[in-house]
Amino acid sequence: MKKLLRSFVRQFVKFLSSIFTFQFFQNLNVRKNSYYTIWISEQFKKIGDNAGINKPIYLTGGKYITIGNNFHCDHRLRMDAIDSYNNQVFIPSIVIGDNVTIQKDCHIGAIDKIVIGDNVLMGSKIFISDHSHGDISLSSILLPPVDRPLVSKGPIYIEKNVWLGEGVVILSGVTIGENSIIGANSVVTKSVPKNCVVAGNPAQIIKELI
Repeated sequence: MKKLLRSFVRQFVKFLSSIFTFQFFQNLNVRKNSYYTIWISEQFKKIGDNAGINKPIYLTGGKYITIGNNFHCDHRLRMDAIDSYNNQVFIPSIVIGDNVTIQKDCHIGAIDKIVIGDNVLMGSKIFISDHSHGDISLSSILLPPVDRPLVSKGPIYIEKNVWLGEGVVILSGVTIGENSIIGANSVVTKSVPKNCVVAGNPAQIIKELI
């Protein structure tokens, strides 16, 4: 029965592909994303013109998130602006500038503030968080991680024209200067000057661009 069903589905798909071109399905997907973008845009505090959001997006605290013009993100972006956790209360803020592009499977989480400047390009599987579950004190580590209070070392600022490679991690209290490039799989624990290439875990300057 399963073989017959698979054979039927295969033949049906071949039939559809003989009628409709690949370009037709691409255009259909673009239209679906346009409708999705219009719908999800209402969840943000503000979003600029010409946004393109591929579904799905996982969104918490959209009322604390401001996005500029020409924002584009690929599938499965997760953005969390967390205003409460257990008995803690926060005033989070995520601000994204103009012409920012984010690839697949990225996660941006704030209890304090994250600012992403104009023209920033982000590869896939990037994690940006201004907080963590607890600190390294004895009182904290005696608790299960999920029960530890959220703590932040300060806001994150990613200045204009920064390129973040695949799999980059950016932790709290970090500023990345304009025009800098962060190599794939780097873990950024300290601020980065402008016009630099950094890489590694922890990330280190490997080249100055100017």
